Amino acid sequence: MAYDGWEWRPYVSVAERRRKAAREMAKRKKQGHDVSPVVIEGRTIAKTFWGSAWCENLERYSDYANRLPRGRTYVRNGSVVDLQITSGEIHAHVSGSELYKVTLKVAPVKKAQWKSICADCAGAIDSLVELLQGRLSKGVMERICRQNHGLFPSPAEIQLSCSCPDWAGMCKHIAAVLYGIGARFDHQPELLFRLRAVDEAELILNAGKAAPLAKRGPAAGKLLEGEDLAGVFGLDMAQGASPDEGLAERKPAKPKRAKKAAAVPVAKGKPRKQAASTERRKRSTGTPKSRRPAKK
Repeated sequence: MAYDGWEWRPYVSVAERRRKAAREMAKRKKQGHDVSPVVIEGRTIAKTFWGSAWCENLERYSDYANRLPRGRTYVRNGSVVDLQITSGEIHAHVSGSELYKVTLKVAPVKKAQWKSICADCAGAIDSLVELLQGRLSKGVMERICRQNHGLFPSPAEIQLSCSCPDWAGMCKHIAAVLYGIGARFDHQPELLFRLRAVDEAELILNAGKAAPLAKRGPAAGKLLEGEDLAGVFGLDMAQGASPDEGLAERKPAKPKRAKKAAAVPVAKGKPRKQAASTERRKRSTGTPKSRRPAKK
């Protein structure tokens, strides 16, 4: 509870706060505003690598130590009824004795610091999926999450603002929003890069340049030769055919017609009389007809 006007504000139960917040959020939806509440299942606020790392980083800063426990209670009971993360800014609504508006401004990562992170992580990240799922080596995780030199902002890089009457620099509503950011990173880890105004694809680009040759793909523009395609795909490729021609669908060949027998040429210069005598000789040497049996 906050002290305001020499009187303590009346206590409002969690159930009543939620009902009030639900009515306010319904009004915002009708006005066309997006509403994205933070929902925590169980006692654990963040369960993945990115969410857990964000929350652990918050707890390392002594500036936040006194106010964080109340923030954990608020985010667990569903008090963060709306949370929007954009480039360099966070806008949220937290349900308290009233509905309070929280605004956080986060400075972008310095260019020299981001280049240093990319250089240190080069060759150790295989894909964007691996990066966002947190399946990274211990060295890469420590480098990205390094206090004051990683992707997580320090207290000096965050401007805090809440519409509640609490005089403290960080009230329980702001603390709840900070934990809500960690819970949101569980489902959308890419928002960390948006928040710090950097492109996560640059990490992959630098990793690809420094990766061993065996891990890289085939050189750009390189094609398999016809013999290689024939061996890989079992194709019978014509000699001199291009790979595209070898892979094209072939039409069944038409049956060939039998060739006509060539006429035997007649020898030239042979006398006609000699040819006629040769023909008579062939007839005379033929097989004699069988004789009939003599009559008795």
